[in-house]
Amino acid sequence: MKIALTGATGQLGSIVVDTLLASVPAKDLIVSVRNPEKAESLHARGVDVRHGDFDKPETLDQAFAGVERLLMISADGDNDTRIRQHKAAVDAAVRAGVGFIAYTSAANAADSTLFLAPVHRITEEFIRESGIAYSFLRNNWYLENETGTIQSVLAGAPWLTSAGSGKVGWATRADYAQAAATVLSGVGHENTIYELSGKPITQEELAAILADVLGKDVPVQQVDDAAYAEIMLGAGVPEGAIPIVVGIQQAIREGALDVVSNDFEKLLQRPLTPLSQGLSELIKQAKA
Repeated sequence: MKIALTGATGQLGSIVVDTLLASVPAKDLIVSVRNPEKAESLHARGVDVRHGDFDKPETLDQAFAGVERLLMISADGDNDTRIRQHKAAVDAAVRAGVGFIAYTSAANAADSTLFLAPVHRITEEFIRESGIAYSFLRNNWYLENETGTIQSVLAGAPWLTSAGSGKVGWATRADYAQAAATVLSGVGHENTIYELSGKPITQEELAAILADVLGKDVPVQQVDDAAYAEIMLGAGVPEGAIPIVVGIQQAIREGALDVVSNDFEKLLQRPLTPLSQGLSELIKQAKA
């Protein structure tokens, strides 16, 4: 069985590949990448590396040829670009006769107020309309997304947020990658939706876990969106990205990532990696 994934050299995709190679023969694994040179190490391990560019649909026909099961990792960029690219990928999967698509979506994509949600909601609909069997992996929030805040705390700043009492189902990127690999290489996942969320907790609760790991107090500074935007701009966040980072805080405050589900543990057949362990690793990387 030939299985493939897009975005294999990205932060999530690279972990998915490593996870798959622990149980899937390299000769059965195909990676579709925009820049094959970045995947030379995978080629050296026996993986079939193919050029596939979402902005060049003709490359996707060859990239997906012979693929039975495909993991489509959502692309980067603005919403309009991503929607266009995702439609090109789904259309190519139809032309190639792909039998199953697992797609990395967003928490509660159908109803979420998160600014990213429309991309995922529309892409899910593209896949449904394609007639290809699917699994929507509705990833909540990577713990690694908090790296910048953790670095600020290590430098002596408080944990800054405008998310109020909103809760987030944080989990490590490695756990999300293992869930994706499980669905891609497993059976019985046709036409499923998995809400992949850790136990939802507040910013204060996550900061308290970080405090335990560091062995020192981590104060939380709750501000309004305007103050958050001003502080982020002063910290070097590009002006064009300010609406995004503020929008994330607002969506969290509104409950967009407060999703209670045990789908994650069911897929992994184990408890999620403790947040304390994930934070310890992020601290090590920040200090390296």
